[in-house]
Amino acid sequence: MDTPADLAPNLAPVASLLGTWRGEGAGSYPTIDDFSYSEEITFTDVGKPFLHYVQKTRGPSGAPMHTETGYLRIPGDGTAEFVLAQPTGQTELCEGTVHADGDTVVLEFHASLLNSATAKQVSSTHRRYEFTGDAVTTTFAMAAVGQLMTHHLRSVLRRT
Repeated sequence: MDTPADLAPNLAPVASLLGTWRGEGAGSYPTIDDFSYSEEITFTDVGKPFLHYVQKTRGPSGAPMHTETGYLRIPGDGTAEFVLAQPTGQTELCEGTVHADGDTVVLEFHASLLNSATAKQVSSTHRRYEFTGDAVTTTFAMAAVGQLMTHHLRSVLRRT
């Protein structure tokens, strides 16, 4: 994908992420039953040196499950930052890397979290997004509610 002419120069490595991606995923965690879901993520250029991000999931019946929103920043030198807010009472400051090679872009993050007083306690997360052409595979692991870091979610999405 060509970089849009008005996209901030620091966002060139992630220009191919712009748009909406939809697909299916599966989740597991030691404290809950396994589950499946549909997911949609959208990256939007807002005319600034960051991309706006929105994620939504729905259960098999179509009922809403989770949503989060935030900003993807690419400060340079292969570094990436993802600032996320969730209605469940968590905020994540994700710091990591971006690697772009041909039609593949890999973003990988480890996060510091802040939990509200009423939220489930999440102590750390690991996120990975691998975009290849018109597909993205996402994985998410977390340490939460007394559990060590463990796999939680995986989805495969296609550009719509």
